[in-house]
Amino acid sequence: MAAEKEATSPPPSAPLANSYTRSDQESAVTADPAELKRNKRMRCLLYVVVFAVLQVVVITVFALTVMKIKNPKFRVRSASLSQYEVDSVTDPSFNLEMDVQFGVKNTNFGHFKYEDGIVEFDYRGTKIGQTTVYEERAKARSTRKVEASLDLSSNGLNATSQLASDISLGIIPITSTSRLEGKIHLMKVIKKKRSAHMNCIMDIVLATRSIQNIVCK
Repeated sequence: MAAEKEATSPPPSAPLANSYTRSDQESAVTADPAELKRNKRMRCLLYVVVFAVLQVVVITVFALTVMKIKNPKFRVRSASLSQYEVDSVTDPSFNLEMDVQFGVKNTNFGHFKYEDGIVEFDYRGTKIGQTTVYEERAKARSTRKVEASLDLSSNGLNATSQLASDISLGIIPITSTSRLEGKIHLMKVIKKKRSAHMNCIMDIVLATRSIQNIVCK
């Protein structure tokens, strides 16, 4: 009996499962409207807090810098002698003419408008000369330079062994003191009374006929 060859054919492929099909519950992601509203409120609140913190920082920096008003400084910047007469033999004395440059240093953010002021020069507590600094103003964050000339004389001094000793040593110590009254003008609105004080010491060096060792407190 003739053997029949069985025709072998591959079994029909099974239908592919629709693995890529997602259910409506998986594909449709719907957010809760109440949750969205709450998140929006939180973001708004965060922005408000950040803005408030920045405002506090700006106001603090402004208060500690711009609004902090200090007394200006009044100093002797430099000095020299244009005339020189010193007697150390018969009657210890001196008659000098000094050219001096003052400085009014204003570190504030508003200008300093000051009134006329007198600068006195003393020798060991006794006045030997003075000059006037006239009304002006020092700009904000700057130093105003003021030039002046004055006579320094020992005519008002009683003859003392101290003056004779200073002249023989070649150094006459002197001091300068003053006070400038005025106001700091800030942003054309704020006006604060302030004063600039001077308290400087210096030496008249006879050997070089110069003013040296200027120190201001």
